Amino acid sequence: MPMIDSARMRDLLRVYFIAGSMNCLKDPEVVLEEAIAGGITLFQFREKGTGSLEGEEKKILAGKLHQICKAHNIPFIVNDDVELAIELDADGVHVGQEDAEAGGVRKRIGDKILGVSVHSEKEARLALEAGADYVGIGPVFTTKTKEDAKPERGTGLIEQLRATGYEVPIVGIGGITVGNAASVIKAGADGVSVISAISLAENPIQAAQELANQVEQGGLALCEKHRN
Repeated sequence: MPMIDSARMRDLLRVYFIAGSMNCLKDPEVVLEEAIAGGITLFQFREKGTGSLEGEEKKILAGKLHQICKAHNIPFIVNDDVELAIELDADGVHVGQEDAEAGGVRKRIGDKILGVSVHSEKEARLALEAGADYVGIGPVFTTKTKEDAKPERGTGLIEQLRATGYEVPIVGIGGITVGNAASVIKAGADGVSVISAISLAENPIQAAQELANQVEQGGLALCEKHRN
């Protein structure tokens, strides 16, 4: 059973930054510090892909980024690597459909945050049954950041889940930028998760601020839509 309050989870998902060493233009520690200064609400350490760190190097970087998050009260989520998350006492784990089985991860991490990437109503339902605190839906737009990314899906599944009564916290994933972030929130997502929109920005502080503003604008538009 999910342990974090859903309202709190929705707040944390608003500007969800994901990064690893191979995603950043400059030192990942500097990028994370600047992203936090710009207003990110959650951070996921995702060290995957060509050129990614392994073993002790990966653990050292994860530890440094974890400490930065702790200093600023930003929850630190680990992508897929349950062993690393447990060793670091991270705040949670995010898994995809090809990663560890969500129910097994929930048993291992106890009441920590569990996020699951889903691509259908069935996968969303199974994720909730396994104890997911939130689901990630995407790729909403085309993305080149993930080497194994699936085709662009748009916001249809987000809208479908909301229309059929799913109240689970949802974050949109994939190809999200300042220019399209508001549309993801208008579709019913609670937040947006980004990699390159912040990690490759010349000014990560400004990039994070602009994303936060777009999330707020999207939320206002969604409230207005419901009133009408």
